[in-house]
Amino acid sequence: MKRNIKYIVIHCTATPPNTTIESIKRYWKEVRGWGDTPGYHYVIERSGNIVQLLDESKNSNGVYAHNSSCINIAYIGGIDKDGKPMDNRSDAQKHAMFDKIVELTEKYKGAEIMGHRDFAGVKKACPSFDVKKWLSEYEPDLGNH
Repeated sequence: MKRNIKYIVIHCTATPPNTTIESIKRYWKEVRGWGDTPGYHYVIERSGNIVQLLDESKNSNGVYAHNSSCINIAYIGGIDKDGKPMDNRSDAQKHAMFDKIVELTEKYKGAEIMGHRDFAGVKKACPSFDVKKWLSEYEPDLGNH
């Protein structure tokens, strides 16, 4: 069954920026009990390298009650040394994130770009920055989606 993608959702992993993807996957499996289903389709490493964790045709565990209509992208980081929300994306992560958003908006016409915190009822800071504001500053045309 083809998924109807309505949202391209930006997340942070809410971990220190040097966290490994393997440790994040272990957390999902052992602490969250998600088995092999990841929280995101894509994770952006500090270097800007994008790692695909799940095929876009499958649901990831990104936004409760919205997973069937989301493509979820996260950058590694999003908190400071005290665990408080902080936009600590590297320039490479910002460039990679922007490029991935452009690619996905071409593929999923009309999909809205949102931060996890922008969904009703979400009580977390994720992704630790205002996605629409960042996009409007980074690329004015994309901020209107």
